[in-house]
Amino acid sequence: MKKRTFLKLAGTAGAGMLIAPFVGCGTGDARTQERDAPVKGMKPKPFLFEQEALGYGFDALAPRIDAATMEIHFGKHHAGYVNKLNKAIGAANGAYDGMELVDLLGTLQPDQTALRNNGGGHYNHTLYWRTLTPGGSPEPAGALREELESAFGSVGAFTEAFATAGAKRFGSGWAWLIRNEEGQLEVTSTPNQDNPLMSQIVDRPGTPLLGMDVWEHAYYLNYQNRRKAYISAFMSLVNWDVVAVNASAQ
Repeated sequence: MKKRTFLKLAGTAGAGMLIAPFVGCGTGDARTQERDAPVKGMKPKPFLFEQEALGYGFDALAPRIDAATMEIHFGKHHAGYVNKLNKAIGAANGAYDGMELVDLLGTLQPDQTALRNNGGGHYNHTLYWRTLTPGGSPEPAGALREELESAFGSVGAFTEAFATAGAKRFGSGWAWLIRNEEGQLEVTSTPNQDNPLMSQIVDRPGTPLLGMDVWEHAYYLNYQNRRKAYISAFMSLVNWDVVAVNASAQ
């Protein structure tokens, strides 16, 4: 398998505040120029092996994602993955000392259940929280928009493909916008807490740029079995500024 460039995840302790790299403002061409300029020089924040702060309140995404769901999802589910991941690493007798999380995920085999489920769960949720913002941010613009249009025909066609990937994922899992091994944007889906970084496990490996959680715990309190309604709500909350930074770094 080809050597890929992934988001670098620092294996140091401590929790950093999650803050969008910048906020788009203005309209038209001026807005596009203002948003494109910092994207070109930005890099995604390093991930930690500890849970980082949300950077917004549990009620900030309401009514699309309610406060009770956020508190349980972040404080119970995600926190549980972080704790169990560190226990699994500790039980490995130094096998992963000094290894960054992205590299660890890339080495996992299907039978490494604890690291697969909990390492994936931590990475996936960290990306999920980072790419959401209260009220959403401006739709894709500049280089990201051009890439989406080239890969899918239009931004609308991408949105439809992404939503379909989430709606059709049987049971629990994730929908992804990735940069694949050929360097192209692609929509994929994985079960459970698998993700495209797990090159020894998934069919379509790549670098995640945007991930949507379609486990029932992400939406059931508010939407019950109406997953499509949750998907529509999720898309209205995407922070396209962060997605653009993720895409430009690859």
